[in-house]
Amino acid sequence: MNRRTYILRRFFQTIATLYIIVTLLFFLFRLGLPDPTTALVTEGLSPEDRERVRERFGLDRPLHEQYFIYLGNIVQGEFGISFYYKAPLADIIWDKFGNTMVLMLAAITIAYGIGIPLGAYLSWKRGTFTDTLGTIFGLMFRSAPMFWTGMMAVLIFGVALGWLPTSGMRTLPYVADSFFHKIFTLDFLKHLIMPSIIIALFYMGSPLLIMRNTMLETYGEDFVEMAKAKGLPDRQVLYKHAARNALLPVVTQLAITIGLAAGGQVVVEVVFSWPGLGREILQAVRTSDFPLAQATFMLMAVLVIIMNFFVDLVYSALDPRVHLR
Repeated sequence: MNRRTYILRRFFQTIATLYIIVTLLFFLFRLGLPDPTTALVTEGLSPEDRERVRERFGLDRPLHEQYFIYLGNIVQGEFGISFYYKAPLADIIWDKFGNTMVLMLAAITIAYGIGIPLGAYLSWKRGTFTDTLGTIFGLMFRSAPMFWTGMMAVLIFGVALGWLPTSGMRTLPYVADSFFHKIFTLDFLKHLIMPSIIIALFYMGSPLLIMRNTMLETYGEDFVEMAKAKGLPDRQVLYKHAARNALLPVVTQLAITIGLAAGGQVVVEVVFSWPGLGREILQAVRTSDFPLAQATFMLMAVLVIIMNFFVDLVYSALDPRVHLR
């Protein structure tokens, strides 16, 4: 099978998977919440007013009609109206999504930018004190609850030392003309440092440990022994030959991490009062705002599937032994 045919097949498989997920989300939320108007109406509201509320949100129509309207709206980029905010979900989600992705991408860049080379280095130092210390470091921060490390960071670097701000993404009051004007400032960078590092320390354990263990398996491969036999420097054998072929499981983990990043880290966003999508998920649960929760979960699923699609395409470039089939 040539590359073009493989890409087309994977593309249609991705579309089919997205359709199944969108359908499941629709019926799970509709069947799980038989009367969503309970989140919209107050006690003592007359039956006529309740019916008007249902009509406004299209809940008075048969389920199959709601389903086709729902699919049509998604194709057009319309996610409906939030029960809590009484506003289009697209306006709410994209603003919070941008805030979350800036935080999460900064954290993921730090985690994988340090975790991958550090994991490769620890594998080369297997059995030494450096390897033991690095492994303990990765396991410790991977196991530590982020709400605890976040609060410790706030107490030490925010309250006691006063080096960094403890909440929000900008010092109030501020007026930003655009999203880029909001984030490309020194004030924003100061607010970004603590939450991004806390999340990065948590995520760093995965690439570090996966890379270390995969590298240990790779050292037994014939091409690594051949590189050593040629007299190549240890650094070149480590990073150019062994590390490149050990990256496949790390790339898979990275794709999943980026996809799940759409939902943010609820705990960190709450601790640092970061106005992201994670806090909106918590708000949606508290207020029974199922359109907002449904749209958020769908966004996370879409990103995970799309990232896995790109991972399949990257595999053959990373490892010549992997063939498209």
